[in-house]
Formats: sequence, structure tokens, C-alpha cells
Amino acid sequence: MKHTLKEWFILTRPWGYVLSIMPALLAVAYVFYENSIMPMSVNWWYGVLAVIASPILQAGGNMMSDYYDYKHNVDREETYGSSRMLVNKQFKPKEVYWFSIVCMVIGNLIGLYLMFNTSYHLLWIGIIGLIGSYFYFFMKYRALGDLNIFIIYGQLISLGTYLVLTNRLNWEILLVAAAPGLLIVAVLHANNTRDIKHDREAEIKTLAMVLGIKGSIAYYNILLVGAYVLIALSVILGIQHWITLVTFLSFPMLLKLIKQMRTADIDKPENIKRLDEATAQLVMVYLLLLVAGNFVAGIV
Repeated sequence: MKHTLKEWFILTRPWGYVLSIMPALLAVAYVFYENSIMPMSVNWWYGVLAVIASPILQAGGNMMSDYYDYKHNVDREETYGSSRMLVNKQFKPKEVYWFSIVCMVIGNLIGLYLMFNTSYHLLWIGIIGLIGSYFYFFMKYRALGDLNIFIIYGQLISLGTYLVLTNRLNWEILLVAAAPGLLIVAVLHANNTRDIKHDREAEIKTLAMVLGIKGSIAYYNILLVGAYVLIALSVILGIQHWITLVTFLSFPMLLKLIKQMRTADIDKPENIKRLDEATAQLVMVYLLLLVAGNFVAGIV
């Protein structure tokens, strides 16, 4: 089957790249802020490489997830989500699988280069990320997908980027990254809440299925509100500058999402058909404000 470059690109689900690029950029911005307070040795070029590698690795993980969801009959004609390329027979499963492997190899080659030039701590960070990306489907089917996503997108990307920039580990970056990490998990949870009925038919188990509709709505609200609570906490603890409270400008978006989530119904998945996309938009706005806040704090 011959495919255009556009088709290959869509296959990687590029609309979700913000979920990996922005956590890496957040680490860059936070280092910029820290460096303004206490100058240290920073290799900004390595930070650029980390930002480039993040979406490449995410693309590999996205396609691996699509491959296994299709093979396990989770993605079907009547379901939502994924790139739809396999469901619509635009690609063969083996094409998706091997393109996923290629992306993972490229991303990890960049990671190896960074590791040999910075710190071997990047090895365990990379191994955890690789396992989490390849076996995401396995964890998702056992109600562990949320934990997987939080560890990778809410911790490891920012921690790894910080490490290659400064050649040292700083555990404060984990609190900084945890705030948007909760919102990123909320994107997945919105998706899984919508798909409870379809996932049950596929005989898999997601956290949304375990919690049920009422529990899923409450959990979603906690994730969203928790992201703003953590920002305030990091400011109170002196980890981030008070300027980063600019993220609260996105709070009205949160209120709209919470209102929409209240309409969730197992038998009416169309009620929240695009809630995952709307939640991803909040992630983008929230992270843009948080990244900008750290850069501005580094200047003033």
C-alpha cells in the first residue's frame, strides 16, 4: 500500500504532541528561571534535542497503542479515538507496528546520545519510558493506564529534560511537572469515560470502568482542580515564582469542562464525544501560561 507523507504524519496522531513537547519545554523554562536566581552550567542545545525527541517517542507509543487496540478489537468502526487509519483499512497492522518501532528507535538513539554526553541517570529514565510506551496497552487494559501516563508525561519527560540541561537531578521539577501531569491524565480519563461501554464489549478494564460514571466524574474533577492546587502549593513552597499563578487565567476553561463531564452517560458516549480534545486544549493553554510564567520570572 502506498501512502502520502500526510497519511504517515496523521498516523502518528500529531494533534496530541502538545502532551509531550510542553512538559519538555516546561523543564527548559524552569531551568531558565532557576539559572536567573543561581547561575549554573546549562547546555541549551541538549534541551532542544530533548524537546525534539519527546514527540518522536510519543508518536511511537501512539502507534503501538493503536496497533494493539486494533488487534484486540478495542478500536472498531463504532468506537471513537485513535488515528482511525487501521480501522478504516488505510494502513496494514504490520506497517503501523514497524513505523512505531522506527520512531522509538530514533527517539532512543537521541536519548543515548544525550546519556553518553550528560548522565547515566538518563538510562533508567529512558528504560522506564520505553517500557511504559511499548506496554501501555497492557497497563491500560488492566486499569493502570492513568498511572502509566502520569509517570511518563507528568514526571519522566520533565525530569529527563532537566537532567540533560543541567547534568543533575532536581526532585523539585517533579512537583512542577506533576501539576500539568494531572491534566494530561485527565485527557486519557475523559477518553476512557466516554468509551466505557465500548471497552466493556472489548473485555478490557480501564480505571473509568472500575470507578463507574459517578466515580469517573469525581476523579476527573479532582485531576483538573488538583493541577491548580499544585501550582499554588509550589509557589507557597518557593519552588516557583508567584508569576506562574498566571495559569489561573485558564480556570474558566476548567469550569466548562467540569460542566460537560457531568453529562457523561455510559449509554450516551456522544455526550462527551470530544471532551478529551477539549481537555487537551486546556492542557495546551495551561502549559503555555506556565512555561511563559517561568520564562518571565527568569527575566524579572
